[in-house]
Amino acid sequence: MSNVQIKVMDNGPLRISGEVELIDVDGNKFTTKEIFSLCRCGRSSKMPFCDASHKGNFDSCVRAEKVLGE
Repeated sequence: MSNVQIKVMDNGPLRISGEVELIDVDGNKFTTKEIFSLCRCGRSSKMPFCDASHKGNFDSCVRAEKVLGE
């Protein structure tokens, strides 16, 4: 697998980039692309993927704690 990045978008989805395998609880694979977004708001009609239903209806701006020396 290649280098994978998961970016928490302000007021939006989790943006996934890189080659990953996304599976459901039963082990079934979802079809993904090199870059895709996962829903965080729970409003998407294309779960687990984001369909932009969050726009104007979801507030979440998460930041990682900065570590000294980085």
